[in-house]
Amino acid sequence: MGKKIIGVVPLWDDEKQSIWMLPGYLDRITQAGGIPVILPLKGSDEDIRTSFSLCDGLLLTGGHDVDPSLYGEKIRPSCGAICPDRDRLEEILYQLALSEDKPVLGICRGIQMINVLQGGTLYQDLPSEHGSLVSHHMDRPYDRGIHEVSIVPGTLLHDLLQVECLSVNSLHHQGIKDLGQELEVMAVSPDGIVEAIRQKKHRFVVGVQWHPEFTKADDVPSRRLFDAFAGAC
Repeated sequence: MGKKIIGVVPLWDDEKQSIWMLPGYLDRITQAGGIPVILPLKGSDEDIRTSFSLCDGLLLTGGHDVDPSLYGEKIRPSCGAICPDRDRLEEILYQLALSEDKPVLGICRGIQMINVLQGGTLYQDLPSEHGSLVSHHMDRPYDRGIHEVSIVPGTLLHDLLQVECLSVNSLHHQGIKDLGQELEVMAVSPDGIVEAIRQKKHRFVVGVQWHPEFTKADDVPSRRLFDAFAGAC
């Protein structure tokens, strides 16, 4: 059996009006034995379906805030920049992945988008809406832990990582508020923010709020997560 092709959603640069990519996403997939392919951001529904038909799995990357209109809210001043093209692309890709039972891994924005597409809502801005004493946004370097997360025993994440507590990096100002349908919480931060989820009706649809693509190459939890993702493809 050949290597699996994993479609990677590109990031968008508002200033340059161009897609871009963090090499860590691609490196992690390659390290896990997969072949990363950056998907086009724009195109017709048919073009998106055709490009994804070549893929065995889907990586939802970090990036812009999810448009609050997708979960029934208006944009507040504390909400960051949105990218309608990404929202549209990811909605189409996610539904295709579910219908074709292709594995999905969502990181940062990715976990938030999974939650929204499953009918959940988000805090548009954690500092102003949640008032946590836990810092969810850090300065460089990003390959170190800034707070711990508790992993729920008996969950897929616990089975994969074989730990009940994990120190993670953190680069987000939004987070899951109301959990979407058919989702299972697999990890939480000390202030109660959801840090990892799984879609219960599919074999591998997982989201994490931290950034395993920024950790050191030999970081065991990050490698295990991407190995499991690539292995499910």
